[in-house]
Amino acid sequence: MLEHVSNEQQLKGSVSLRKHLQFAALNNIMSSVFGKRYGSTRDSGRLETLQNMVREGFELLGSFNWSDHLPWLSQFYDPFRVQQRCSLLVPRVQEFVRAIIEEHRLSGGESRKMSDNGDFVDVLLSLDGEEKIQDDDMIAILWEMIFRGTDTTALLTEWIMAELVLNQKVQDKLYAELEAAVGNRSLSDADVAKLPYLQSVVKESLRVHPPGPLLSWARLSTSDVSLTNGMLVPAYTTAMVNMWAITHDPNVWEDPLMFKPERFISSGGGVDVDLRGNDLRLAPFGAGRRVCPGKNLGLATVTLWVAQLVRSFKWVQDETSPVDLSELLKLSCEMKYPLCAVAVQRNEKLGF
Repeated sequence: MLEHVSNEQQLKGSVSLRKHLQFAALNNIMSSVFGKRYGSTRDSGRLETLQNMVREGFELLGSFNWSDHLPWLSQFYDPFRVQQRCSLLVPRVQEFVRAIIEEHRLSGGESRKMSDNGDFVDVLLSLDGEEKIQDDDMIAILWEMIFRGTDTTALLTEWIMAELVLNQKVQDKLYAELEAAVGNRSLSDADVAKLPYLQSVVKESLRVHPPGPLLSWARLSTSDVSLTNGMLVPAYTTAMVNMWAITHDPNVWEDPLMFKPERFISSGGGVDVDLRGNDLRLAPFGAGRRVCPGKNLGLATVTLWVAQLVRSFKWVQDETSPVDLSELLKLSCEMKYPLCAVAVQRNEKLGF
C-alpha cells in the first residue's frame, strides 16, 4: 500500500487514498480467509471480479427498497431492480467462493489446518462428524467474512487520515510519538499496542465517525415500553441503537463536534474508554453476545495502517481538492467525497 501511495504521489502530485485502502483491506482479508493475495498482473481479472461483487453487495444492502416496507409489493413492482440485481449477484458469489473451496480440496487443505500455511478455509474443511459444514453454509460464512472485513476497515482509516490532514497538530504529535517509540526500525503490532496517543486518535475517530452509526442490535419489543424521557415504544416495534447520536450527544461528550484525541488520555485528565462493549458511551462494535467478532482484527489493522501512513508521509491538504467531512450513509457511514491529499515522504530510509 505504501508503495502504491508513493507512486501515485510522484505521478499525480496528490493521492486519492480510498482505492489503496480498499485494495489493502481486500488483500488482507483474502490472505486470512483464503490464503490468497492479489498483486500480479495475472490476478487482475479475478481481483476486479471480486471487487465488483463486493461493491455491488454494498450498494444493494444500502439502497432503498420499497419491499422492505410493503412486502406484498415485491410480487408486482421492483423500481430499483433490487431483487433482479440480487438474483444475478448470488450465483456469481457462489461460483467464485465454491471455486476457491475446490482449489483447497484439491491441494489437500484439510491436512494444512494445523500448519503455518493453513487458512480459514482449511479449518472449515477439516471439520468432521457433527461439526462438518455443508458447502452452501461454508460459502455463506466465507462471503460474510470477505464482505464485512473489507468495507469498515478501509472507511475508518480514511476518516482518520482526513482528520489528521485537517488537524496538523494532532498529526505532528502522533508522528513524534511514533518516532520516539520506534525510530527507524520496522513497526510491529507490539509497538502499536504501546502507543497511547495513537490509540486515542483511533478512539476519537470512532467517536466522531462511527463506521456503523446504526448498530445491528435490532430488538423487537414484546410489550409497550415507556422510556425515562417519556417516549413510548409500542409493542412489536423494532428498535435499533443509534451510536452516532450517542457519540455526538453533548450530555455525554464535551464539545462533541471537536476532534480531540486528548479526551481519551487518562494521564491528561481524559477517560480511558474500553471499545470492547463494556462502556456504552462508545461501543462502535456493539456489546454482549452480538458484539462484532472481527473487532480485534479490525482495530489492529486500522491502527497499524495509520501508524505506517503517518510514519512514511506527512499528509497535507490538496489545494485543488480540500478535505470535505460530509457523510454519506449507506450500509456504513463513508466520506461523501473520497479523501484526496498530498503525501510528502518523510523518511527515505524506511523504504517500500
